[in-house]
Amino acid sequence: MPELSSVDPSVSPPAVSFPRQYNAAHDLIERNLRAGRADKIAFIDDAGSYSYAELARRANRFANAITTLGVQPEQRVLLCMVDTIDWPVAFLGCILAGVVPVAVNTLLTTDDYEYMLRDSRARALLVSDLLWPKLEPLMGRIPSLQHVVLSGEMVGASKVPRLSFPALLGAASGQFSALDTSPDEACFWLYSSGSTGAPKGTVHIHSSLVNTAELFARPILGLREDDLVFSAAKLFFAYGLGNGLTFPMAVGATALLMAERSIPEAIFKRLREKQPTVFYGIPTLFASLLASPALPAKGELRMRLCTSAGEALPADIGKRWTAHFDVEILDGIGSTEMLHVFLSNRAGKVRYGTTGLPIPGYDLRILDEQGQPVPTGDVGELQVRGATAAMGYWNNREKTRDTFQGPWTRCGDKYSLDADGYYTYAGRSDDMLKVGGIYVSPIEVESALITHPAVLEAAVIGRPDDAMLVKPQAFVVLKSGFAATDALASELQQHVKAKLAPYKYPRWIEFIDELPKTATGKIQRFRLRARAAS
Repeated sequence: MPELSSVDPSVSPPAVSFPRQYNAAHDLIERNLRAGRADKIAFIDDAGSYSYAELARRANRFANAITTLGVQPEQRVLLCMVDTIDWPVAFLGCILAGVVPVAVNTLLTTDDYEYMLRDSRARALLVSDLLWPKLEPLMGRIPSLQHVVLSGEMVGASKVPRLSFPALLGAASGQFSALDTSPDEACFWLYSSGSTGAPKGTVHIHSSLVNTAELFARPILGLREDDLVFSAAKLFFAYGLGNGLTFPMAVGATALLMAERSIPEAIFKRLREKQPTVFYGIPTLFASLLASPALPAKGELRMRLCTSAGEALPADIGKRWTAHFDVEILDGIGSTEMLHVFLSNRAGKVRYGTTGLPIPGYDLRILDEQGQPVPTGDVGELQVRGATAAMGYWNNREKTRDTFQGPWTRCGDKYSLDADGYYTYAGRSDDMLKVGGIYVSPIEVESALITHPAVLEAAVIGRPDDAMLVKPQAFVVLKSGFAATDALASELQQHVKAKLAPYKYPRWIEFIDELPKTATGKIQRFRLRARAAS
């Protein structure tokens, strides 16, 4: 098992020491068997519970199966599956065999999947039965694709040969010797969320999985063996992968998986019935949960800790959640490129409206447009240095060189740092507005808007006025029972003026039914900009 080194953090970030031969899946599985947790429940999904011993057998069976199919080490397998036990089995089984799983989100279009299959040159496709209709039209059009493995029921007739995931496991041996990979070798890919431009295949190495657990889950979250964790963010998302697989397996905890979409009714059902101790969400979900008439009463749940990532958590949502449940939300920031959270609030030291403090093991800096450090309190571009940075983007040298600059990774986010060392999010680098020569953060305006009792969600973009000067425009989703009127729009403008400097108020307010978002809950402001320009 890798060990945390005793490197002086003032000289270089602390890191985890790995042997020359290291396989991440083998480590995550075997550490639990060696610790006597063979009979302990590792995962619970909608169909049942699975011990660490059963997980090991299934992962070994899949490693044997994928090898028998002729998929070679370093070749890619596209994993497009909902969150059931088959997801960790396939992911870990591929890694055991040295095959590279490419996890993709489950809410994309057929065209998106075609792009990813072609880009990755996947040799096999692992797909849930519910998602098969989106992938079936592509069969015969992807030269590299040799095998399709269906998780779930073999529903309907198909002209395309399909293999059954359960049948493959049933025919394979439960014993497998993990491939002797390197800690610095490509282990798995995650595609970026595609909030701007084409998705990018982000290549991560074997050591990064355990590094995220040892640097964040264990010391910051205090994750324990007796925890039952539940992540609304799905496993295909970097945030969800750590929450629902790496973190619980690293400490021997139990993870609750949910195949259906993360809507309030489904979330509340699991929170009430299974009583998880740790809940991982995203800002838009926390807002929806608080607005739901089905919100559980204080004392009804067993949560001891919640986390948020994906976008900045508005202070009002965090405060209302804590007031209702008496549980803090640790808001943090991570990225697909850094794999998980590297900046976060701490239990007992939460400052809602900020993203908290750097995680030990990561160095952060904020630079101006000339690449120089900004003074305390000023806004600049956030960059991070740490052991979990990706190798780069697959087949995209220009983007790789722009994002990964030596040991530093550009986050694409604007931040400021206060005198106490807390970081405050100021929006994406390409979302920041300059109004009257002064930077305005869309997040700040959005946070002010959602404190109005009529507002469920809000997103702010820049829009040129008649003089071609950029001013804020707000898109607002109202709570049930409120009507979109000119009077309400004026009221919202006055509401923002009362909370922020007057120049920050939205000059235009458009009421819409829902905000365009990625599958991970990030607002797609480029779509709102296109809507405003049309």
